Amino acid sequence: MRSIITISREFGSGGREIGKTLAEQLGIPFYDKELLELASKESGICKELFVTHDESYTNSFLYSLVMGTYPVTADGRINPEMPLNHRIFLAQFETIKRIAENGPCVIVGRCADYVLKGNENVINFFVMGNMAEKKKRILERYDIEKNKVEDFIKKTDKRRANYYNYYSDMKWGAAKNYDLCINSSKTGIQGAVSLMKAYIDIKEPEE
Repeated sequence: MRSIITISREFGSGGREIGKTLAEQLGIPFYDKELLELASKESGICKELFVTHDESYTNSFLYSLVMGTYPVTADGRINPEMPLNHRIFLAQFETIKRIAENGPCVIVGRCADYVLKGNENVINFFVMGNMAEKKKRILERYDIEKNKVEDFIKKTDKRRANYYNYYSDMKWGAAKNYDLCINSSKTGIQGAVSLMKAYIDIKEPEE
């Protein structure tokens, strides 16, 4: 096993559960909210600020990221004068790259597929779901009124899409950007995991 797995997901599709189950079955590290804590420790930025700004955006600095010209101090630290949302994204950007350098793992969301673009050992999955099943899952996990859950899902997905589209040069959810797109409403959690494992086996045939 040598691949770094990234999972982008629609809200309510079970992407986190699928990613965590996949990581457990493969015996490799799993990062979702855990990534925020790591980025916080490494950057010195309060964890609560990472949670507040998680997968949301204001102003783009994509060109600076791509060209490697984003502002840093003389000793290589993130410039404290950079706008907070930029510092938070950059901290996550650097943490994802470092995690990937340490070996196989599963990373959920946070533009990980874009951050690791060009790495031949990366496999990118996208998990979607039917609205009825997504509503059911969200109602089981969140204290939200039944008549408001669909709007909650749509707004969360819009926020994720805006974040991804803004900080990358790709479109969130577009099939061509991923190795495999899976409808978890049709496969179930374990079925999605099995499909991912089957794809990994195809990508990494036994020598």
